[in-house]
Amino acid sequence: MGCETNGHVRVNQYALVSYVQAPLGSFLDRLRLRLTPECRPHAHITILPPRPLCAPEERAEAEIRDISARFHSFDVKLGNVERFQTTEVIYLQLDCGARELRQLHQSLNTGAMEYDEPYDFHPHITLAQKLPHERVEETLELARQFWAEWKGKVVFAVEELSFVQNTEQNVWLDLTHFRLTHEPAEIVR
Repeated sequence: MGCETNGHVRVNQYALVSYVQAPLGSFLDRLRLRLTPECRPHAHITILPPRPLCAPEERAEAEIRDISARFHSFDVKLGNVERFQTTEVIYLQLDCGARELRQLHQSLNTGAMEYDEPYDFHPHITLAQKLPHERVEETLELARQFWAEWKGKVVFAVEELSFVQNTEQNVWLDLTHFRLTHEPAEIVR
């Protein structure tokens, strides 16, 4: 049994994400609710997918702080709505920023946060998941229609990482936030 926080019982499942800010993030939350009304959306890109920790939470936070300090902020550009064939997850692909997200993932999936993930890391924004198979194709088309309604910017900055923990109620709690630097690292020769 986990620790209780504001009525939520915390479990040994952690992740590292970067939230998408408004107005794009708000639109993505509304889009996701239109597709799956039962979900609790908070638009984000996952850097480290959910995993148990085999070390103290404080050690994981310290390692994330040390590693993320080596990275600077970068832009992500969203692309088309797609579907993972194996899991039938409907998602927004990235037209720009995937390389940087893969570098972050590779650097952070070590030490206290290391985990043998069941799928290859593929940066994306989830729009719908855990759908009955018979609803997947229809939901994919709806997602494409809803996404086409967005006339705002499809580019956003990844400037902050959020270390989160799940609960028995499947409510993710923010534990710590890590700011990425705004300037590229200085090159020393």
